[in-house]
Amino acid sequence: MKLTTWGACGTVTGSCHLLEEQGFKLLLDCGAYQGEADENNSAPFPFDPRQIDALVLSHAHLDHVGRIPRLYHEGYGGRVYATAPTLKLIEPILEDALKLQKEDIKRARRKKLPVPELLWDESDIRSLLERSKPLPYYSSRRIGPFRVVLKNAGHLPGSAFVEVHAGGKTLVFSGDLGNRRKETLPDPDYPPVADLTLSESTYGDRPHRPFQETLVEFAEVLAEALDAGGKVVIPSFALERAQEILFYIRRFEAEGHIPVVPVFVDSPLTTRVSEIYGRIQEAFSPLVQSFYRRGIDPFAPKKLRYTHSVDESKRLNFLEGPAIIIAGSGMLSGGRILHHLRHHLPEPKSAVVFVGYQPRGGLGHKLISGEKEVRIMGHEVPVRAHVYSLGGFSGHAGRDELLDWLVAEKRIVLVHGEDAARQSLARRLRGSGAKVTIARLGQSFEV
Repeated sequence: MKLTTWGACGTVTGSCHLLEEQGFKLLLDCGAYQGEADENNSAPFPFDPRQIDALVLSHAHLDHVGRIPRLYHEGYGGRVYATAPTLKLIEPILEDALKLQKEDIKRARRKKLPVPELLWDESDIRSLLERSKPLPYYSSRRIGPFRVVLKNAGHLPGSAFVEVHAGGKTLVFSGDLGNRRKETLPDPDYPPVADLTLSESTYGDRPHRPFQETLVEFAEVLAEALDAGGKVVIPSFALERAQEILFYIRRFEAEGHIPVVPVFVDSPLTTRVSEIYGRIQEAFSPLVQSFYRRGIDPFAPKKLRYTHSVDESKRLNFLEGPAIIIAGSGMLSGGRILHHLRHHLPEPKSAVVFVGYQPRGGLGHKLISGEKEVRIMGHEVPVRAHVYSLGGFSGHAGRDELLDWLVAEKRIVLVHGEDAARQSLARRLRGSGAKVTIARLGQSFEV
């Protein structure tokens, strides 16, 4: 087998890796770049999409699936293999991404700026869905000369790491590994000892704080702001993180840790994802499944409301009394969250709670770093609200969990991490005797 890393090298987005054996080309993920690296999405593929024979996906996050429609747009005609929950979640994720592309084009025309190219369209999403094939966990599928097995990665409903066997050799691709401290999803499986392990390293330079400490702080932050009559604004990823936050708000209400207040989910994408959750109950932890069996929606606080229209979203900024507003995007790269931040950051009674990764140089990172004024949509906005970052909510494995997952692996290639994180993790792994490479874009490896 020959592996070439074509994405997520020095970044935490753009996952895309190519395996070749006997002339057959198998792609592992084909994700979009996000944040400062998003200009790479319009660059030509470093391979001919028409020559790719098959595609296997680790999970449904945009940075792992966001360029698949473009792959079809440029001539790919093969199948897409993933777990059934992943295939259900892909459709709203990609439709939302297409909507954002079209909005960017409209905005550029309105402001008489250079108009970006529409990289793909609805027909390409249809091609993907028509050519998709579910691959259940632990079942072995022959794809060309490869034998592929998906195992639970514990990162999202349906997320997987990928075992690929060919020519007497084994490659393991981690995808994104989940945080074992979580309650809503099953813990990640452990990998076999492989000839080469391609691993994520998002938090390779630091462990997460104990999850129970995070929950205690989250409840305290919510109670303080809500008891004072303030609003709590939570930027959140639409898939997994928003639902997990709702899970714990519901718990805090039931246990009396916070008052019962209106909870608004102001994200059309989150609304669609939440609707799918009830149809993929088998993808969750036994605890969550037990709620569903009793007829309880574990992701629904008492006064939960999903907004649908732009007018409904705007009205949230003029609510009287305490409330919780969960909105996207999680990395503050756009979306309705920017309007809520512009309105609530100047308010001392308000709180902004970050529950996910914020890229360096972005708006979220500036707020967490304590800047007293930030620029949002062309306006200078004073920061008087309380700003909190609860890193324990991360859906990724921390350094200690990565080291545990990789403990038996002898040859490791690190991707999906900023360079500082990859270098830190590499040092620790080398100290344990592993041969570790920090992958460069376009670097090839024999398995």
